[in-house]
Amino acid sequence: MSLEASLSILSLAEPVPEGAIDLKSLVFKPKTPKTQTPVPVIVIARHTTQTPSKIIAQEAEAKDPRLANDALTTEFFGVSAKEFTIASLSVEKHKDSVKILLDATISDDEGTQYVISSQSARLLLNGKQLAGFLAGFGPKTVDFSKAPTQAAAAPKKQSTKSQKQQAAEAQLDDAKLIGVTVDKEKDFPGWYQQILTKGEMLDYYDVSGCYILRPGSYSVWENIQLWFDKKIKENGVHNAYFPMFVSSKVLNKEKDHIEGFAPEVAWVTRAGSSELEEPIAIRPTSETVMYPYYAKWIRSHRDLPLKLNQWNSVVRWEFKHPQPFLRTREFLWQEGHTAHLTGEEAEEQVLHILGLYEKVFTDLLALPVIKGKKTENEKFAGGYYTTTCEGYIPTTGRGIQCATSHNLGQNFSKMFNITVENPDGHDKPKVFVHQTSWGLSTRVIGVMVMVHSDNKGLVIPPRVAQFQTVIIPVGLTAKTSKDVEEKVYETCKNLEARLKADGIRVASDFKDNYSPGWKFSQWELKGVPVRLEVGPKDVATESVLAVRRDTGAKISIKISEIDTKLPELFDEIHNNLYQTAKDKFDSHRVLVHNWKDFIHNLNQKNVVVAPWCGDGDCEDEIKKASAKKDNGEEFEIDEKAPSMGAKSLCIPFDQPELKPGEKCVRCGKPAVNYTMFGRSY
Repeated sequence: MSLEASLSILSLAEPVPEGAIDLKSLVFKPKTPKTQTPVPVIVIARHTTQTPSKIIAQEAEAKDPRLANDALTTEFFGVSAKEFTIASLSVEKHKDSVKILLDATISDDEGTQYVISSQSARLLLNGKQLAGFLAGFGPKTVDFSKAPTQAAAAPKKQSTKSQKQQAAEAQLDDAKLIGVTVDKEKDFPGWYQQILTKGEMLDYYDVSGCYILRPGSYSVWENIQLWFDKKIKENGVHNAYFPMFVSSKVLNKEKDHIEGFAPEVAWVTRAGSSELEEPIAIRPTSETVMYPYYAKWIRSHRDLPLKLNQWNSVVRWEFKHPQPFLRTREFLWQEGHTAHLTGEEAEEQVLHILGLYEKVFTDLLALPVIKGKKTENEKFAGGYYTTTCEGYIPTTGRGIQCATSHNLGQNFSKMFNITVENPDGHDKPKVFVHQTSWGLSTRVIGVMVMVHSDNKGLVIPPRVAQFQTVIIPVGLTAKTSKDVEEKVYETCKNLEARLKADGIRVASDFKDNYSPGWKFSQWELKGVPVRLEVGPKDVATESVLAVRRDTGAKISIKISEIDTKLPELFDEIHNNLYQTAKDKFDSHRVLVHNWKDFIHNLNQKNVVVAPWCGDGDCEDEIKKASAKKDNGEEFEIDEKAPSMGAKSLCIPFDQPELKPGEKCVRCGKPAVNYTMFGRSY
């Protein structure tokens, strides 16, 4: 019988024989030039054996090995990383195309039994069978308990520190296939990619810059949508939908507006085998799509205000390095468009929506933001002025625009001839309406992930999480009686039904082919705010053990009090996440008055608030000068970043006192305000 067939049959075998030893099969990809085909390194070891990447690199003679993603395992072995086991290996196909490292603690004794599991199946082999199968691949036996050779000659004092570092790295590298294998502080882009894919937030699509939003992320967007949709309807806004296509004639009607989006507009030029007479653009935003119809529908001041919103996708064909959620070619958002009789009404609308956006971040996503106004250089193309909510990513020290609310003034109404009869009389000139537009996109999900998540996986605030809690039965062994086991499962199911009735989003994990520890890791990776553990002892005391995802703290809760205690715990988690993020933002927002301190603080991963003259040329000079190494300080150039220079993030509404005679931080001209600058996404 082939190993593949054995796996298929034995995946149904239960229970696992007492004394059997769990093994892991890990696939590592070494760093390889693009012109060469990588040689996967397969590590087969006990689950309890730490497998540091430094030892793997040394023994396999491979450079910088990292756990392989689904793309590589699918290409080489025809299965995802989670489904890979030695059953995926074939001597005919893989004998000379892989390297195998075998844990020295694994015995070839016929009396020793080993269990190798994938996500959906398991394989039971004795030591002799395992050794016999692997012999065809020429495995190298490795003692993973030994430190790498290059560390042996280190001085004694440094050796202790080195061992601690190795232990920390070993814990990270030894994570199961579902776990995170990149440190957030050491490789932020790699960490971010793993967090999203392994946490099942998104998957990559075969069109570059486009991504599949999986339920874990889409549910966050749905919860934002439910809250915000209710709030804007209370404000008199109605939802509508306009087509995604716009003719080039209409798109080009507003010159300043289209110039701001021109490099990102995607065009449809063919239908089947025929060329279109006129290219059709896919909306990058909907002002030019909607406003010709505002001109048609609005005739009298009695038709005002007109407040419409649509939940839709837009396409901006970015040619910069795409980043999931942050910079994508298609993204989801809401875009509101209102028309008012007076400028005062429009301004009130702009600030009301900005206040709602602030609450999305503080009350739902547990994220602090700074409200302010964009500079003329950074405002919405064709608008009168732009207000914004600006966030901060502590790990990179970069600012990030989170949501914007624009006062369009009468710029668009004059272009699209959106007028009403003058309320003061027919003999008076017609009035051009005052307009606003405002948008919040799925970018906010990326900000949430970057700020809150850690090396264990996602950390999702309870108010937007797909599942606020997960119930996991624990403490069940081969010696547990059937009655006790049934009681535990019955308690779990009753608890699930009760929490659902309370409106709590809850999941249960009753899979019996994984240990509780494996389940804990998986649900931590997905960022579920609270894990509820239910075992025989908990059933006896009519309680559950609640484990917080944010701090790892464990709290025993009486089942009779679960309806009140669990929501209170959610609020505690939310408040802790918010305060932690706010403390980091506050400590990295620095007030400076001279250029030397400006550069120094940027290089310390801060955003700076500095007196500024308000001149656009000076703003450009700040961006240019801050991209250089200054005063002997070095900082790492991120080639994928949109700009290494410090751009103006906003002119904060909450302004420090501008003292008489205050000079601009860069040019020395009289300052007109304090502006927040930072390197930005």
